[in-house]
Amino acid sequence: MHHRSIDTPQAAVLRQIEEISDEMISFLRELVHIPTVNPPGENYAAGAELIGSKLRQFGYETHFIAAEGSSEHSERYPRINVFGRMPGSRPRPCLHFNGHFDVVPVGAGWTRDPFGAEIADGKLYGRGASDQKAGIAASIFAVEAIRRAGVRLQGSVEQSGTVDEESGGFAGVAYLARHGWIGQDKTDFVIITEPTNVDRVCLGHRGVYWFKVVTHGRIAHGSMPHFGISAIDHLAEFLHQVNSRLRPSLATRKTSMPVEPPGSRYASINVNALFGGQPEEGPQTPCVADRSGAIFDRRFLAEEDFEQVRGEVRALLETLREKNPEFRYDLEDLMIVHPVQTDPACELVAAISAGAEEVLGYRPALTASPGTYDQKHVVRIGNVHQCIAYGPGILDQAHLPDEYVRIEDVVTSARIMALTALRLLGTE
Repeated sequence: MHHRSIDTPQAAVLRQIEEISDEMISFLRELVHIPTVNPPGENYAAGAELIGSKLRQFGYETHFIAAEGSSEHSERYPRINVFGRMPGSRPRPCLHFNGHFDVVPVGAGWTRDPFGAEIADGKLYGRGASDQKAGIAASIFAVEAIRRAGVRLQGSVEQSGTVDEESGGFAGVAYLARHGWIGQDKTDFVIITEPTNVDRVCLGHRGVYWFKVVTHGRIAHGSMPHFGISAIDHLAEFLHQVNSRLRPSLATRKTSMPVEPPGSRYASINVNALFGGQPEEGPQTPCVADRSGAIFDRRFLAEEDFEQVRGEVRALLETLREKNPEFRYDLEDLMIVHPVQTDPACELVAAISAGAEEVLGYRPALTASPGTYDQKHVVRIGNVHQCIAYGPGILDQAHLPDEYVRIEDVVTSARIMALTALRLLGTE
């Protein structure tokens, strides 16, 4: 920065970030204190209210958007999103920052209060600190630093805090995109503030196919199993096919997308759940299981055609049925997400790369995500193609016990977000 005269808007904004960094971290602590745990979707109203009141305080026109009519939304666990708009001297270009404020369940193994937001050794601990409440704090305060520095933007800024990303984002970003809050007719750029270790920009993600296979048998007495047909045995045969035939084939398919970690550049399949027969608790009776099943998580590549991905599973099941006329099954699609990738040469990627280089001294790596996040809805429903993920927080910390974010990273990412906004939106 030293080569510039000190009165540039950039320099004024960066100075302002230093001045408000304590305020940013105390807001982040308040956000981590609220246990917005999903499932089932607790305290969403409180999370939305905290973010919304901060946006109102900072001059945004603010809306609370309940996902009315979505299957996830209920009286007990309302799905409430918050949306703020700060118009510039003209409506476009419009830069939209989005972050999800739901967090995964705490899980075992914590040595600190998961919602205590304790600070130690420059780290702020808590469930959701990295994934991704730090990103929400960073984007709100990045734009606030511009406002407090007295710099007037030409384009407009929006901020949204949304729910349910951890369970697919259907009552969150998908709902906003479907109802016209985010869309190509009004939104030019979207930065989703997921954790990318501060020095990476995430361009997209692989595809997901979640499916359920249920096998059907015939009940009989366990002492006379020859009178029955075991659905569990049939499921075991399918699992054997998946492990011995499908999995080795997937391990040879590699994407050209820069997925991190590199092990996730290959197509993969995982068994999420297994069920069948009698519940494990309680007394057992001697019975041949007449129903069994499993839920699978298949990650597919941009280079794979979805119809073939599903067809491959169906073909394995059909092979078993041809061999054994008593093999009966159902295959049910649970979730289908197609891969997305933003053009690395687009204006948004160029602007954030330049901002990062100015702050860090080097250009950020361009990566893709092994799992999906809400970019799928921005691109597929909202039709906004300049969409990336960028934020503080350590990707490898997401969902772990003793999750933390480095405070210095939150401040650094706010600097980069602010410079990116200045570059994309222009100043008066």
